[in-house]
Amino acid sequence: MKILDQYILRRFLYNFFSSFFILIVIFIFQGIWLFIDDLAGKGLGIVIIGKFIFYFIPTLVDKVLPLTVLLSSILTFGTFAENYEFAAMKASGISLQRGMRSLIIFVLFLGVVTFFFANNVIPKSEQKIFNLRRNIAKVKPAAAITEGVFSDFEGTGEGMNIKVDKKYGEQDRFLDNVIIHKKSEQNINSTVIKAKTGELISSEESDIIQLVLKDGHYYEELRPKDGKERRKYPFAKSEFETYTINIDISELNNQDLEEDGNITTDKMKNVSRLIKDIDSLDKNNLEKVEAFSKNIVNRMGAFPVKNLKKDSIQRVITVDTSKTEMAKDTIKDVDDLLASLQEWQRLQVLNNAKTSVTQILNTVISKKDELQKRYKFYNSHILSLHNKYALAFSCIILFFVGAPLGAIIRKGGLGLPMVIAIVLFLTYYFIGVFAGNYAKEGNIHPAFGAWLSTLIMLPLGISLTRRATADRGLFGFGNIFDRIKSLFKKKEKDSEE
Repeated sequence: MKILDQYILRRFLYNFFSSFFILIVIFIFQGIWLFIDDLAGKGLGIVIIGKFIFYFIPTLVDKVLPLTVLLSSILTFGTFAENYEFAAMKASGISLQRGMRSLIIFVLFLGVVTFFFANNVIPKSEQKIFNLRRNIAKVKPAAAITEGVFSDFEGTGEGMNIKVDKKYGEQDRFLDNVIIHKKSEQNINSTVIKAKTGELISSEESDIIQLVLKDGHYYEELRPKDGKERRKYPFAKSEFETYTINIDISELNNQDLEEDGNITTDKMKNVSRLIKDIDSLDKNNLEKVEAFSKNIVNRMGAFPVKNLKKDSIQRVITVDTSKTEMAKDTIKDVDDLLASLQEWQRLQVLNNAKTSVTQILNTVISKKDELQKRYKFYNSHILSLHNKYALAFSCIILFFVGAPLGAIIRKGGLGLPMVIAIVLFLTYYFIGVFAGNYAKEGNIHPAFGAWLSTLIMLPLGISLTRRATADRGLFGFGNIFDRIKSLFKKKEKDSEE
């Protein structure tokens, strides 16, 4: 490696690791707010919080690394241009592409490492974070409840809010002045439970927390079927010495559940697992759709049976009470059928048809929601698979955006380069977020949603590299002004003539 390559690579690595350290600290504090309810005020030790942050850091790589590459490349080449080092290189016959050679090799190597990291480290970190949150709730169940505020529990089958005034004892298992609001199916607080004391009982082998309440009252609003009775606002009231509530903490983590009951999300899987699951999910979804389609067709009975000969349908016409004769069916449409029936028969047929159609429509609507959830889960797997590849390529492409951009703006330091890098990254990031959400809902293909932001940055990188090589400005305002002036001059000559 020549001295020039060593010098450029050394300056880039200094900016790269400095930017990475600063950005990772910023994103850690920003990310902690997402889990502040799991950490703050729960009496957790420093070791547990340290483990949580340690497992959380790898999940930030998909945001921090592209921004680091973009910022460090702008800083490095902006400083070179500001100090006229690029001018000295060009005077010596060294082009921009030649100066970027060592960094291109490094960025290609970084792309390979990034893919390995996204395929192996990040899925394990996601699993570790989930297990740590679940174990905190198991070993220290009071961590799921905060003093003085209502804590939500949606995993109990009907929804529940819990508020306590004080927690004390071993692992904060004992509670004072417990107030519980149970939610109905309409998400209304129809039941209120108050108790002077309570105790949380849990086990590491179980996902169930037992909340044992003592010396309390139970209030429940009743919903009579009769509308007149509802105006009386009836309710039930009772007292109890001991009342036990089971809370399913497996739902507190708000994670997707597969059909087999194993808690595994697409973010916890590597490429080989994702490819395998995508294939199985696709086949399973197709089988569900085909089975449902056959069921609906059979229930409707509106389609003719195959291999049925024409004019083979016959009906019985009653001549008198002693004999009948067979004739070919002369009914051509629904109106003829209804006209051939008596009025009471016609009403009965129409009511039966309306009931059947209503039942089929309700079945289709409910099945539609189920299939949408299935395909959303399927699309998220495809999106995660392509995101692993797109992350590696984004580091390479953003380098070709940042390096020529730094050479064009000719400004070093953390001022203007930082602003430009943040604006470009936010554009890249939000395009990826919106495209990912659209892809999960099935509005666009998941593969396109994963690659869209990277594909948008690709032509920008090519254009900036060409402009930096040709020593042209960022927007080329000079050429625009020259064209405007030439248009005005032409108009003046035409007016004089």
